Amino acid sequence: MLLIDKIAEHYIQEAQERGEFDNLPGAGKPLMMEDDSMVPEDLRAGYRLLKNAGYLPPDLQLHKEIRDVEQLLAGVQDAGEYNQAERRLRYLRLRLNQCRGDSIDLVTERQYQEKLLQKL
Repeated sequence: MLLIDKIAEHYIQEAQERGEFDNLPGAGKPLMMEDDSMVPEDLRAGYRLLKNAGYLPPDLQLHKEIRDVEQLLAGVQDAGEYNQAERRLRYLRLRLNQCRGDSIDLVTERQYQEKLLQKL
């Protein structure tokens, strides 16, 4: 055990003896452990810290934005708003693919290129 671990354990033991952990919210209830098995072990503590602070990693933030835009698309009636939201959705999906390191979908890229050429 490292020295820092021994010091921390000592302070925890003293606080326990003074009863500072008695009557805490959730006392006696099981802990809700999250499954972080997909996160590399050396990044888990950092990810947990960021999550508790309300921060999402970029790829998860993109997933959240994609879901929000998909929900928006489901309820949009105006064609202009629909097209704008659809463009935003394509952009977010492209960014997500880039974030993952995926290659760009050549079929979609070709369709985009054809539409762009028609406009010009």
